[in-house]
Amino acid sequence: MASQTSAVRVKTIKVRSAAKASARVKVPKPVAVAAGEGGALVAKTTRRKVKVETRTRVYWGVFNPDLKRVATFEFDQKDQAEKRADKLTKSSGGPHFIQKIKAVVQA
Repeated sequence: MASQTSAVRVKTIKVRSAAKASARVKVPKPVAVAAGEGGALVAKTTRRKVKVETRTRVYWGVFNPDLKRVATFEFDQKDQAEKRADKLTKSSGGPHFIQKIKAVVQA
C-alpha cells in the first residue's frame, strides 16, 4: 500500500502595530563629536550649502510650425513680435506664433 501523507500549509500572518507612525518614539541621531582644545569634547558644526541666486529675463520668441525659434524680442516689444509673426505667417503660409522665453542672465 502506498502511504499518503497530507501536507498541511501554515499561513503566517504579519501582526500590524496598533500605534501610528507619528506616535512612535523617534531616536535622535548621534552627533559627531571631536576633541577640542584641552581635550574637551565639542560637537562638530555642519555647513549649509549656499544657495546661488539665478537671475532670469523674459523675452518674446517667434516660432515657426516646427517649433523652431525664428526671432527673439525684448519683453516690452510684444507688438513688434506679433507683427513679425503675422508677416512670416502671410509670407510662408505656415502659422507662426509668439511665446514667452525665460533665459538665465550671467552675472
